[in-house]
Amino acid sequence: MIRISFPDNSSREISKGTTGRDVALSISKGLAKKALAFELDGELFDLSCEIPHGGSIRVITADDEESVDIVRHSTAHLMAAAVLELYPETKFGIGPTIENGFYYDMFIPGFNGEKDIAAVRSRMKRLVKKNISFERAEMPYSQAVESFSSHDERFKMELLDEIEDRGETISLYTLGDFTDLCRGPHVPSTRFLSNFELLSVAGAYWRGSEENEMLTRIYGTAFHSREDLQSHLNLLEEAKKRDHRKLGVELELFSSKGMGGPGFVYWLPKGTIVKESLENLWKDAHRYMGYQLVSTPHIAPVELWKTSGHLDYYRDNMYFTEVENGEYALKPMNCPGHIIIYRNSKRSYKELPMRIAELGTVYRYERSGAIHGLMRVRGFTVDDGHIFCTSDQIISEIQDVVRFALYFLKIFNFGYQIELSLMDPADPEHYAGDPADWARVEPLLAKALDDMGEDYKTVTGEAAFYGPKIDIKLRDALGRYWQGPTVQFDFNIPGRFDLKYIGADGAAHRVYMVHRALLGSVERFIGNLIEHFTGNFPGWLAPVQLVILPITSVQNDFAERVYKKAVDAGLRCELDNRSETIGYRIRESETGKVPHMFIVGEREAGSETVAVRRHGEGDIGTLPIDEAVQAVVDACARPALPERR
Repeated sequence: MIRISFPDNSSREISKGTTGRDVALSISKGLAKKALAFELDGELFDLSCEIPHGGSIRVITADDEESVDIVRHSTAHLMAAAVLELYPETKFGIGPTIENGFYYDMFIPGFNGEKDIAAVRSRMKRLVKKNISFERAEMPYSQAVESFSSHDERFKMELLDEIEDRGETISLYTLGDFTDLCRGPHVPSTRFLSNFELLSVAGAYWRGSEENEMLTRIYGTAFHSREDLQSHLNLLEEAKKRDHRKLGVELELFSSKGMGGPGFVYWLPKGTIVKESLENLWKDAHRYMGYQLVSTPHIAPVELWKTSGHLDYYRDNMYFTEVENGEYALKPMNCPGHIIIYRNSKRSYKELPMRIAELGTVYRYERSGAIHGLMRVRGFTVDDGHIFCTSDQIISEIQDVVRFALYFLKIFNFGYQIELSLMDPADPEHYAGDPADWARVEPLLAKALDDMGEDYKTVTGEAAFYGPKIDIKLRDALGRYWQGPTVQFDFNIPGRFDLKYIGADGAAHRVYMVHRALLGSVERFIGNLIEHFTGNFPGWLAPVQLVILPITSVQNDFAERVYKKAVDAGLRCELDNRSETIGYRIRESETGKVPHMFIVGEREAGSETVAVRRHGEGDIGTLPIDEAVQAVVDACARPALPERR
């Protein structure tokens, strides 16, 4: 007999051989019907598995957080089984779950992409109706190799070949005719998998390497209920409308195709206005907050990256060239350049904290399949800042940086979530610096957030190798989270470059260093803004803030006077006096998401007024020229600078 305990602290003895389903059934038939799997001492098992030992048990149902991932993983197998029935020569790669869904990479002879998705979806539904059970089997390594080798599953053979312990027992799952290498767990049967949808088809290199075979990747999603699935599909449709790649073309903001090379962004005139408006606020705010703005080269000797340690960690993502028989690299980071600036002269404690910042363009190699509009590129601008300070300045500096970062998020009405990433105390060798220093600094970061009253989640083991960090994830209008500001403490670089300051005692002391980026990648942040606002930028960011629309050519002279007043008031204004109908020109301005329009006809010209129209709202009334211009100026005012402590 073995003893198991339940979440309500009750316990009982069960005989060996009892399965998770037996336990669920012993509680109630209703629970057994809803049960998907069970958890024993934190480890998940199939419901059909025998309970291997005593411990704390929990029956997993759709109400539990872990369950949707089990459903999605199982649906990936369901999709693979359907593909195998339709295309018997298919060879299978991997089929993991991802955020909000799953995918499977497969070599599918005869598959015609999106055209054949409907057939796969239909076959999946047929398998769901058959209520087929997931069958788990365990076998010796050699037997697993023989099984997959006999079916010429070359991708599975490669995965098996990477297993170092050949004495390990291999677990497999079978659904219909499809068998896969898998740890599980899975739902008991396909009846739990009715609420799914296949979303898209893409090409994907095996194991993500361009040197490997191109496979077909089918993406899908699955939920417990039809309502949850439909809600997610509606969200995806809304996301398509907001896709910054689509809107970027429609609004003539940027180009990233053609001869310019994949992953490199070319800002068109209107996009340049958006970028410069954002960067100008950033510059003014930083100077106001006590930062010194600097500029560093795009290229530096490889020796600099060796000293900083970046070469060891980023070599595969760096670009190299030779200059006068010396090896140079395009910078993947701005940090070493800022170190050179700090080392330019001997620093006194009276100069600290020293805050320097730069809108520095960096270059990192991204695989072509990973490139995604403005969100993932090969050349991008990082709003890097570095703070050099003493130990007793750490808390206040961290707090100021977090407040500064939140300033930028709040002016755009982004939500946010804060994570404090700490080292894994069980693996101290993975991190730079003395563990005693980590133990001293990590609580200081926590205290900085606690004293601010900010909610945050502690994530152990997610610290950077060189120090603990605070990540702020921004939440957009669709509730999606994106990588945003980051504040990172560094135990590595100050030691590598022997960074010091002269203290009040006249002795040299090691300086403390904080990395921070408030926007992160400027390109990605603008991509977030486009999708957050659906291209309807706040007035101060809008490439064109106002368009003047005379109804006929008779009003052109009056419209030109109005245009001059608007330009003199500092507005980015256009005069659209083309011969097209006024309705056509209004629609075009609406499509271009121009926030304000002045319509001028015979009546307005005679009364020295304009008919004011706002994007998305329509006509809002007729106003005297000066009053109307001032209203637009007020609506397009730049946000106030942040408060200083």
